[in-house]
Amino acid sequence: MTDPTGSGQPPVRQANKRGAARLAAVQALYQMDVAGSGLLEITAEYEAFRLGKEVDGALYREADAQWFRGILAGVVENQKTLDPIIRQALTEDWPLSRLDSTLRAILRAGTYELMRREEVPVAVIVSEYIDIAKAFYDEDEPKLVNAVLDRVSRRVRGEGRGKGKEIS
Repeated sequence: MTDPTGSGQPPVRQANKRGAARLAAVQALYQMDVAGSGLLEITAEYEAFRLGKEVDGALYREADAQWFRGILAGVVENQKTLDPIIRQALTEDWPLSRLDSTLRAILRAGTYELMRREEVPVAVIVSEYIDIAKAFYDEDEPKLVNAVLDRVSRRVRGEGRGKGKEIS
């Protein structure tokens, strides 16, 4: 792929910025859940002080701020729809309330994207959120994220096993 600006630098891939936006959205959703922060407050904090900035010696990758805002606002606005869908994809002995805040944030963000970002392939969404889970967990949680988001994708997009769309 060539650089249309002629600067000799490879073009920035949108997926990297979206991946950073997904990670930041999960972190912000976690912070909202644990600290009780509001949507506008947390969005402003992340955009002013975290996205693409250095925090405590760690450099946050540049993120697609619009994608970040969309996931964050979408999860907050649609949580009453998202949570029952996630509950249905979990086993009966693992209710959503039993999962820790980080895992809930990952599943809510992934489910939101599967439901509302139809232009993004299922495999991309699932893979991105598995990678986010791997950043936080060493055990079985990434497998749980894979299984739950796979079940959700079959239900909301009708992908996998030839099932038709069940939820709009």
